[in-house]
Amino acid sequence: MKTSARNEIKGTITEIKRGQINSEVVLSVGGNTVLKSVITNDSVEDMGLVVGESVYAIIKAPFVMVAKDKPTNISIRNIIETKVTEVKKGIVNGELKLAMGDQTLTAVITEDSVEDLGFNVGDTVYALIKANFIILAK
Repeated sequence: MKTSARNEIKGTITEIKRGQINSEVVLSVGGNTVLKSVITNDSVEDMGLVVGESVYAIIKAPFVMVAKDKPTNISIRNIIETKVTEVKKGIVNGELKLAMGDQTLTAVITEDSVEDLGFNVGDTVYALIKANFIILAK
């Protein structure tokens, strides 16, 4: 599988919460880290998703927001503690590589945000990803 998305995170389905139209699919991606994806029930059925199956969470790097402090009272379903392993500075955007267990998550944020928030290698930061922004693939 080849995609243009920077993040292809391998995980195991631990739970599928079915609603009327959509399902929340919970993935264990290593350690205590979980990702929650919301996809249509049709997609769950078409893909034949079941608990215990391995899938990939596909996340475009600009969909990953980054906070220095753990947010509270927020609607985002995925708030993941990570560690900055690389900071690439650009003119318009910067790129952060974030260690998430034994996997790497890439975030592309504005260069102004990189500077204003002072991200450095070794910082503990929080990756925020809306559940609707995570595409699942087999």
